[in-house]
Amino acid sequence: MPIEANLARLNDQIDDACRRANRPRSEVSLMAVSKMHPIEALLEACATGHRLFGENRVQEFQEKSSALTHCPDIEMHLIGPLQSNKSTRAAELFHSIDTVDSLKLATRLNSAAQTLGKRLPIYLEVKLSHEESKHGLAPDDLPQLLNEIARLSNIVPVGLMTVPPWTGPDDPEPARPYFRHLRQLRDAQQRFHPTLTQLSIGMSNDFTVAIEEGSTCVRIGTAIFGKRDPLASAQPAPGPS
Repeated sequence: MPIEANLARLNDQIDDACRRANRPRSEVSLMAVSKMHPIEALLEACATGHRLFGENRVQEFQEKSSALTHCPDIEMHLIGPLQSNKSTRAAELFHSIDTVDSLKLATRLNSAAQTLGKRLPIYLEVKLSHEESKHGLAPDDLPQLLNEIARLSNIVPVGLMTVPPWTGPDDPEPARPYFRHLRQLRDAQQRFHPTLTQLSIGMSNDFTVAIEEGSTCVRIGTAIFGKRDPLASAQPAPGPS
């Protein structure tokens, strides 16, 4: 199906999930995850009026960014692991860094944002799964990191993010306890850190459960853009026409 139809279908499904959860639709954003998809797919989504996107790698988005002159109001989040030596470029390219998991990275992002004269929103990524492939800080380390970040003036912790273990496309229920745990972690810290209001949880296979558990942003790629083509995403972005 074309990207426009996929976005419309997903927005209808998010509407339904919000109604079932008795939540205002305005509380939940749809992030189109364009990582490893060619720039043409991102531009097609942008042409429908969609503006919130997620990319995994600094270099990949840097190559795409030159072709986005027709989407000046696009909001791009970095949702993949970030090496601290790439923090300066990330702070330049992205509107939000959603995978902060250490004071070292937070400090580097703060310095980069200070140089740029901006306040940079960040999400803290919490690892709730025992899978080796997952990233993030331990739940017990969250309060201390938030307290340390509070002393940094140019980054703003706005929410938490996690990725639950993959259990297949057919049953989203196994993800529920991980989403609930993250919400409880946020709620416990929110009275000390009032900017911490967001939960970036839920992907193509489990976003309805995530909405029921309090998600404010669902990150969906395959259901919008189809299966990823690593070779296509590696092609140089076309110049502006």
